[in-house]
Amino acid sequence: MTSHDVVIRRGLIVDGSGAPAYEGDVAIDGDTITAVGAVEGAGRREIDAKGCIVTPGFIDAHTHLDAQIAWDPMLTPVSRHGVTTALLGNCGVTFAPCHSGDREILADMMENVEDIPRRAILEGLPWDWTSYGEYLDSLEAMGPAINVAGLVGHCAVRMYVMGERSVEEPATEADIEAMVAVVRQSLRDGAVGFSTSRLLIHKMPDGRCVPGTFATPEELERIAAVVGAEGGLMQNVPNAAAQQSELELIAREARASGGPVLFSTGSNIAQGRDAIVVDGLAKMRAEGLDVTAMIIPRPGGRVTGLQCVPNLWRTPMWLALWEKPFEDRVAAINDPGFTKALIAETRAAQPYGVLAAAFWLGDGARPNYAAGPESKLCAMAEAAGEHPVETFLRLTRASGGRALFSVRTLNPDLPALEDMLTHDAILPGLGDAGAHVSISMDGSWSTTVLSHWVRDTGLFSLEEGVRRMTSAPARLMGLKDRGVLKAGLRADVNVIDLGRLAEDMPVIANDFPFGAPRFTQRATGYWATICNGAIILEDDELTGVRSGRVLRKQPAPV
Repeated sequence: MTSHDVVIRRGLIVDGSGAPAYEGDVAIDGDTITAVGAVEGAGRREIDAKGCIVTPGFIDAHTHLDAQIAWDPMLTPVSRHGVTTALLGNCGVTFAPCHSGDREILADMMENVEDIPRRAILEGLPWDWTSYGEYLDSLEAMGPAINVAGLVGHCAVRMYVMGERSVEEPATEADIEAMVAVVRQSLRDGAVGFSTSRLLIHKMPDGRCVPGTFATPEELERIAAVVGAEGGLMQNVPNAAAQQSELELIAREARASGGPVLFSTGSNIAQGRDAIVVDGLAKMRAEGLDVTAMIIPRPGGRVTGLQCVPNLWRTPMWLALWEKPFEDRVAAINDPGFTKALIAETRAAQPYGVLAAAFWLGDGARPNYAAGPESKLCAMAEAAGEHPVETFLRLTRASGGRALFSVRTLNPDLPALEDMLTHDAILPGLGDAGAHVSISMDGSWSTTVLSHWVRDTGLFSLEEGVRRMTSAPARLMGLKDRGVLKAGLRADVNVIDLGRLAEDMPVIANDFPFGAPRFTQRATGYWATICNGAIILEDDELTGVRSGRVLRKQPAPV
């Protein structure tokens, strides 16, 4: 007799809480988990999970899918990597609140900071909102495949209140009061928190830093106080050149808020960054402050190759090559005369700064993100008695133009990254999905955590690796009905063949509006992903079902 909509049978249940895994079943009715353990009665749909792990859907707390959701409601690639909830609005750049006359300015900022094409933003989004609540209404009408939640951004709030003065002028007392009111209303309308950036490379098209970069501690403390009072999250991108003072500012925010504060970080032991961050977190946690850092769980930052922007050399011939269609680039590097001239020009040029950080991702179906020094392009060239450009071209020709190289400007030292990842107050994430789409591809970070750091290296236990991607970010975002497999909570669930789990090699697709290129990346090993009780992915293929919701922050208790 049928008694449930879906029953997942005989899987290894990793419930997201960190508790020991156990074999059992999960029953789903409508959008809710109704039983976990031994489930009686059949399901209208039965999923045999024998040999697989069953986890909560992963939560990606750092994306920039704010624009992409309009033309790609499937929200790829994260929906291919077990993610059932994505947080938009990070780094202070958001599209709401917005006066109608400021749309182009906000689009320009997003393009400059996150490399999302301006034309796609302006023509791809409906722009049928002024307030943040109206923006969330518009997202809801787009019918996303997975859940989305949003942070209200400092850039937009400052621009909404102060106009042109927001870019460089300090806020007056009246400005701060107005910003506090806008942030309060945005949270009451459903934003789960507030985001801000102090990173000096986040700039306007005219070269000025984005609004909020130089906001005073008092401005941020006042905003943090209202965010905390409303039960929201404060998200920060610190100025990497001033780690110590930035951590002190984050501590001030946390004291003012009394709630969770999240900041982005990276590992670079050569610059002493790791010790500063770890020591700062220890002091804040000892003080009882709810502060968490987030880090990309693999080396990287950029991907380069003949398919994408030539990051390794920027000589006239390379730049001209980039202007050609991909097929013509492949033909050009197979032309002996062109190649001879290209090599000569490159050898004569000053090496581009990132060349020494380039690692070959390999020639297999899976990218080797953990490759050792033997895969460094310069080391491969030295071993072969070649100039790096000759090695690059040889590998590229052999792959039909598809060879890719990871430029390790972020987390270049794997042992140092391991130390950061195991810290109690540092979560994996920071995939930046939706941003820098033609030069980076880290939206598959969740697959890296499970395949590399759990299965292959044992850095995390299975239970801890899953907890860090489910209940831990759910707590920061105030999501009380997700992140754990428990009767009565929402049915966001993954069924994963951990033995087969892997990222596929990134590929360029020209599927953004107006044919703009972007990297995307599939995965192998996701047997099923369920969002709000509906199967959105099965046997690594998206089903086309769009059962996601806009998750609005619940009102803070009075």
